[in-house]
Amino acid sequence: MSSRELKNDRILRAFLRQEVDRTPLWMMRQAGRYLAEYREVRAQAGSFMDLCRSPELAARVTLQPLERYDLDAAILFSDILTVPDAMGLGLSFATGEGPVFAKRIQSAADIDALPQPGANNELKYVMDAVRACRQELAGQVPLIGFTGSPWTLATYMIEGGSSKTFAASKTLVYDQPEAAHRLLAKLADTVADYLTGQVEAGAQALMIFDTWGGTLDPERYRDFSLAYMARIIEALPREAEGRRVPVTVFTKGGGQWLEAIAECGCDAVGLDWTTSLADARRRIGDRVALQGNLDPCMLHAKPDVIRREVARCLEEFGHGPGHIFNLGHGIQPETPPEHVAAFVEAVHELSPGYHGRAAATSTA
Repeated sequence: MSSRELKNDRILRAFLRQEVDRTPLWMMRQAGRYLAEYREVRAQAGSFMDLCRSPELAARVTLQPLERYDLDAAILFSDILTVPDAMGLGLSFATGEGPVFAKRIQSAADIDALPQPGANNELKYVMDAVRACRQELAGQVPLIGFTGSPWTLATYMIEGGSSKTFAASKTLVYDQPEAAHRLLAKLADTVADYLTGQVEAGAQALMIFDTWGGTLDPERYRDFSLAYMARIIEALPREAEGRRVPVTVFTKGGGQWLEAIAECGCDAVGLDWTTSLADARRRIGDRVALQGNLDPCMLHAKPDVIRREVARCLEEFGHGPGHIFNLGHGIQPETPPEHVAAFVEAVHELSPGYHGRAAATSTA
């Protein structure tokens, strides 16, 4: 099915700062542990990675949130660490501990020995999942594909899993910057191929999650994170099925670098809850769309509080196009599903006045 046959293309227009009738909405990690139906499929799959590697099951959980909520996009169910896993580092998920790699990058020789997996070879199961999602969606809403940024992927590969200090990763950057650049270049080229494969398989928008870019100082953020995201974007196909394929860059903790991020070639910049939408719009909102930025913890609050915070976010952005409503990070597993319903309902009810004819009337 072509993008032109989409029943709802609201989010693709918003990414390009075109007129919409209301603020489009999706949630990071919208398919996941806060839904009982997801937990059932996860148990059926046997492990998290087995779920990711099953195109049928990945498509099923991708669509689950859309069966509950009137969202404007689906995001492929997968994981940012599929790329380093395909490089032979042996990814597993320990209960309560997050991702763990059997091998980790400890030397320049380890970097040089890393293979570069192909989208249609080692990562073909992800492309098959994209195709399965598109078939199941049947034009209901667009499908967003995604990846982790090279810097974010590198931190997991060097640390061997999650980290609080990123000491090993930053030591490589400080002591062996040439080796760090070789690793990031290899990751950037692999990720560009990976995202290109997703577009060819049917992804209609793309997102780069730079989860740990905000841990860097300004100079190293520019040189070791942003530069490689720009390299990826430059290599991507920017049109498919007769429409532009918008790319969003989300650096958690990156609010101080918005101007630089907006110049990297992306169509939209993701914001976490520490950055004001009004401030971001003043700084870069005439160049790119803005995505965000409700604090995920807010979804634990009472529905009337959620509604009030939605209203505040909408008022912060103000009237006109270019806002994609989202959380400032992934939805938390303990979030009550009925609070998500209140969130979605509030966006639907309150946002039309900020767009199109309704907005023009309200500001006349």
